[in-house]
Parts: sequence; C-alpha cells; structure tokens
Amino acid sequence: MTDETEDDTPPAELSESLSRAIGERYLTYALSTIMHRALPDARDGLKPVHRRILFAMRELRLGSNGGFRKSAKISGDVMGNYHPHGDAAIYDAMARLAQDFAVRYPLVDGQGNFGNIDGDNPAASRYTEARMTVAAEALLAGLDEDAVDYRPNYDGTLSEPVVLPAAFPNLLANGSSGIAVGMATNIPPHNIVELVDACLHLIKTPDARDETLLNYVKGPDFPTGGVIVESPESMAEAYRTGRGGFRLRASYEVEDLGRGQWQVVVTEIPYQVQKSKLIERIADLIQSKKLPILADVRDESADDVRMVLEPRTRSVDPEVMMGMLFKQTDLEVRFALNMNVLIDGRTPKVCSLKEVLRAFLDHRQEVLLRRKRHRLAKIDHRLEVLEGFIIAFLNLDRVIEIIRYDEGPKPALMRQDWANVPPRAEDEAAYVSPPAGEGELSDVQAEAILNMRLRALRRLEELELKRERDELMRERAEIEDLLADEGVQWNAISGELRETKRQFGKDYERGARLTRFAEAGTVEDVPLEAMIDREPVTVVCSQMGWIRAMKGHIDLGQELKFKDGDGPLYAFHAETTDRLLLVGSNGRFYTLPVANLPGGRGMGEPVRLTVDLPNDAQIVALRIHRPGERLLVASSAGDGFLLPEDEALAQTRGGKQVLNVKAPVRTLLVRPVDGDHVATVGENRKLLVFALDELPEMGRGKGVRLQRFKDGGLSDAIVFTLADGLSWQDPAGRTRHVGRSELSEWIGKRASAGRMAPRGFPRDNRFP
Repeated sequence: MTDETEDDTPPAELSESLSRAIGERYLTYALSTIMHRALPDARDGLKPVHRRILFAMRELRLGSNGGFRKSAKISGDVMGNYHPHGDAAIYDAMARLAQDFAVRYPLVDGQGNFGNIDGDNPAASRYTEARMTVAAEALLAGLDEDAVDYRPNYDGTLSEPVVLPAAFPNLLANGSSGIAVGMATNIPPHNIVELVDACLHLIKTPDARDETLLNYVKGPDFPTGGVIVESPESMAEAYRTGRGGFRLRASYEVEDLGRGQWQVVVTEIPYQVQKSKLIERIADLIQSKKLPILADVRDESADDVRMVLEPRTRSVDPEVMMGMLFKQTDLEVRFALNMNVLIDGRTPKVCSLKEVLRAFLDHRQEVLLRRKRHRLAKIDHRLEVLEGFIIAFLNLDRVIEIIRYDEGPKPALMRQDWANVPPRAEDEAAYVSPPAGEGELSDVQAEAILNMRLRALRRLEELELKRERDELMRERAEIEDLLADEGVQWNAISGELRETKRQFGKDYERGARLTRFAEAGTVEDVPLEAMIDREPVTVVCSQMGWIRAMKGHIDLGQELKFKDGDGPLYAFHAETTDRLLLVGSNGRFYTLPVANLPGGRGMGEPVRLTVDLPNDAQIVALRIHRPGERLLVASSAGDGFLLPEDEALAQTRGGKQVLNVKAPVRTLLVRPVDGDHVATVGENRKLLVFALDELPEMGRGKGVRLQRFKDGGLSDAIVFTLADGLSWQDPAGRTRHVGRSELSEWIGKRASAGRMAPRGFPRDNRFP
C-alpha cells in the first residue's frame, strides 16, 4: 500500500534550480537573437550576416570594377569562415541586398535572376553571380587602416570586423527590419543626400532639435517610389519618439482614351507590396462584386510597373475610384516606424532621428581618429626608414664596404657611428651630420638598407627621398594638429560627408528622391446606386440555407422549386441596391449585398459560401437593412436589448458579433422596433407587457432580462403601440383583439414574471 500522506512534490531547491536554469538559457538565447540576428547596429546599419557577406566579398576582391563570382562561392565562404548558419539563409540575405526594389542603395551588384517585384524568388545560388557596389565599398573604406576593431571568428582561425567604418548613415539610408525576443525593429529607407545634410547641420549645431533636422530629412525615400500622405505633425512625432508610421500610396496617372473614355495606370506601388498578389486581390474584389465601380485590372508591366485599372462606367470620378481602392487594397499601406537599434553594438534602444545620426557621427569621429593614428604610425615608420636611407646615401662607400666585406653586415651597420664617418667629396657640400646620439642605425633602418635595390643607388633617388621626407613631416604635423583639436576633426568629417553627398547625389543612379509627398484628402463613400443598376428582385432563402435573387417582384404566394427535402424559409421583395442582414443563432450578424446574390435560374447557392456561418448555427432572421432603424434582439434565455441597425453592418464575411450567447442559449428573435411597448411570452405561456424605454440601446452585449421565468425560457417578443392593442388569430381562425384597457392586467415592469396569456392566445406561443 502507498502512503496517502506521502508528498510527491520535488524539493524546493530542485524547482528553483530548474527555473534558474531555464531562465539563464532563455536569456542567453534572447541576447543572441537581439545582438547577433535581429537588430542592426546604429553605426553601420548592418546585422552580422550582412556585415559578414560584405567582408567576405572584400576578401574575395569582388570590387565594383572587378569581375563577378558565383553566389554559391560567396555564400559558401561566408558560411565556412564567418557565419556558421544555413547557406540558404545567407544567400537569401545576399539576394535581398541586390534587389533594387527592396534596398534603396543596393550593396550587392547581382548578375542573373535575383527575384522581382512580383514576389518571385531568386534563382539558385549556382546560377547567379555577384560583386560589391560602390555603396558597399563606401561602407568598407578604411578597414585596412585600423578603422575598427576585429574579433576572432566562430572557430578562432580568422578574424572579422566588429563593425564597418561606414562612410554614410546606412541604417537610415537602407533601413532595416527584424523581430527579436520581446522587441522588434522596422526602419524605412531614406535619401543619402538628405541624411548627409542633416549630419552637417548636426555637426554645426550639436544641440539641434529633431524638428530642425526635419528641414533636411523630409521623410522616408522608398526604392519603389510612391506617395507619402502622412501629415507633417505625425511624421515629426514619429521621428522625435522613434515610433510611429507613414501612410504610403501608389502613384498613378489617368490616361484619356478619347470619346470620354479613360483608364487609370498605376506606375509605382507601395514598398514591400508584391505586385502579383496586389493584382490578385483587386481581381478577387471585382469577381466578388465588392468593387462594383471597377470593371477590370490587367498587368502590362515590363521592366517598369504598369498596372491598368478600367472603370465600370466613365461617369465615376477617377479620384473617387482610387479612393475606394486605397481603402480596400494594398495600393495604400501603413509602414510602421520602430527605430529600435543597438547602440555601440550592445545596448538595444528606441532612438529618435537625432540619436541615430548622433551615433553615426560619433562612430565617424572614432573611425577618423583611428585612421589618423594608423597613418601617423605609418609615417613614423617611413620617416625612420627614410632617415636610414639618407644616411646610407651620404655614406654610400662605407655602406658598400660593410656589405661587401663584413660577415655580419646588419650588426656592423648598426654598430657604425655614422656621425663620425667623413662624407664623400661630392656629398660634402650637402652633408648634414646626424645629431648627437643619433649616429647609429636602428634595426628597421639597417634591414631597409640591406633590402635596397642597386638601381635605387642614384643621385635622383636621394633627392626624391629628401622630398618625400619633407612631405611626410608636413603631413605628420597636420595629423597631430587634427588629433589635438576636435574642431579640426569635425571639419575633416564634414569634408568626408560632402564628398559622400557628391558621390551619391544627383549623378548617382537613382540618387534623386523617388518618393513624393501629398495630402491624403477625404474619400467619400460612393453610393451603391452610382455603381449598380437599380432593379427589382425577389430574395428567396430555403430552410437548408440556399439563397437566390430572382429577377423582378414575383408573386410571393406562388410555388417555388427547392431541392428534395428542402422548403421555403424566407421570401420577400427587394432591390439590387439593398443590403441584407442575416442573423445566426450564434448571435452574429452578417451583411449580404443583394447585387452579389446568385441568380434565380437554379436553386441558388448555400449562404455559407458567402458568409462564415458555422454549420451548427441556424438562420434566425433575414431582412433588408433599413438605415437609421432599430431592432429588438433577444436570446432564448430571455435577455435582450435594442440594437441600432447601422451598427449591425459587417465589413467582412466573418460577420459581427452582436448578441453574446453561450450554448445551449441561442439567438431567438430579431424584430423591428415600431411602437412604444414590448410584449413577451415565455414557454410557460405567461405574457408580460412593459414600456419600450425600459430596454437599453446597445451595439453589442448580452442584454438585460426581459421576463423572469421559473421554468423554461422565452418563446417570442414583439414591439407594438399600446394604444392600438394586440391582435392574433385564435385556434378557431377568428381574429381576437385585446385593447389597451384589457392589457392593463399584463402591464408590468421589465423582468417581471407576467401572467397567463389571455384565452385564445396561439398555442405555438408566437405573436403574429
């Protein structure tokens, strides 16, 4: 027997150890995702995979003026040397850097099929070739001059740069997007010329406000063009906080076809929208008659974008038609801004425009100082060598003698006191003895002299060495002045930025701004009458949910055909411009345009093909929508409320949840509100009459109690005018009328129990 009092829970320390272990491992994963995968560095705007791709291409000497190499070779080198992940992911990242519709300033020059704006994938890496672009070389410029730190690669056999020198603010120029753990980033591309102008202003005025920088950075500049219709105030707030969004629309032209005919030609589509899917979406809307104003859409694109939209009638205004397309399709999108980046490669932070530019400028200052210090070390080394060469030239005979006869020429050269060696007769006039204590050659100088070529032993070469020494001395003095004065440093950075602006300005391919700005304006809804011919129809819905719209107003009493085992449920007259409200027992309201209903030649179509009505939900009501009217909505449990009809309209096939019910409770009835009192009758045949103003008006909810029941639920309810009384047919077929005075004993407060219905009340407990 097992002891029932035995506790099977693990010890507390084991539980804590497991939670701590899981927490530490998840934190490690989160940090890896944030720092090494999803978020870009604010300094060069690159993620590790992009940085490694460019560095590997540089190591392969794939310059913008050189030859192409197979993409498989490039991605293989990246994977084997620096990025131990899948080659497919590396190639996808490299292919995106080559797509001029995805990247504002492509960093890879691709040869072959690298995908297109329709959404087609690039060819396999063995079929394409690539090399760097001028923009990529600008990001890499300075790597040979100790501009940035290096770190060991993943297996410690090679080294890779921690960050690239980046001659321009690539983070904003090309943008970035990524999803990390608990955070994400989404940055649109911008124009380099505008970014450089903002940087120059920030150098001149370090405490400049974000609003002032917007005088230079007008807004995003997407590679696919388009029109930004976001308000200036919203854009300024987005750049100030680092969060916001931009509404981007397609560019279009109205072509006159003569004789009053016209068509709209879309020439630029929004960023990151696939043209093929956009056309499919528009075609679906036309086919489903959700865009009755549009007749056809076709793609006439070649290398450029040319999407033709034909209106159904020439009387419609082109602006109105495009306004409807902007609302229902991706011809207008909202690009979210979330400038979450890594500051100094370690700290994720949501930055403003000024903070991002400041991070880039601080990086450029560090790059400048490191390059100048590297150059200074090179100059010092070269000056040391030049001093040794000059000593050797002035004492050439003695140097030759040592090299020729001494068994150890290098130590002999270093031991020789050159300050006391008499010069040659022909050099005596130009001879300058070395300063005291500097008459000996260093190891570097002796090695350089021994490695000197015989052809360099010319008088002209000696003069060139002295001239080179003087020039290097002047350059050294300039570098020391720069390192000592921050103002000189920023002047040098400004000069570099102006050169970058000239390089990527109007003379650069697609250097001019591509995205324009405009006001959104207001788009008025076009009435259905303007798009649909108004014709009479008869709507018929069967018990099994098959619906159709028969032409004309037929006699509702005539016999109609239905499928075997099916029969009539609803039949009423309507017009093609009407909209129907279909109510399901699940409490959802669905909207059906009459113009979209199948014709009456056959049995129609199941209504569930048009709306997402669950199979276990029944049709409770089907009626014509009357704008401005109200409905009484009630459940089988006896709860209900007054519903404004306009709030019941749904925009999607999924419908709109109005009455909240939970099985086995269901939607029981939907009645028009025409009167001042409500009459309810329960399954217990008790009748209650109460004032209509006791019911609340709601757009959605469970409602309030209409009538209290001890057993059962609600059978029926109706809204009527108390002064007119109630009428129904008794079981004998005679019409029975109960006036206001007779109804007084059934009048009470809402949620009362009521009294037994009058004699002769219908046995099915239903009002007429």
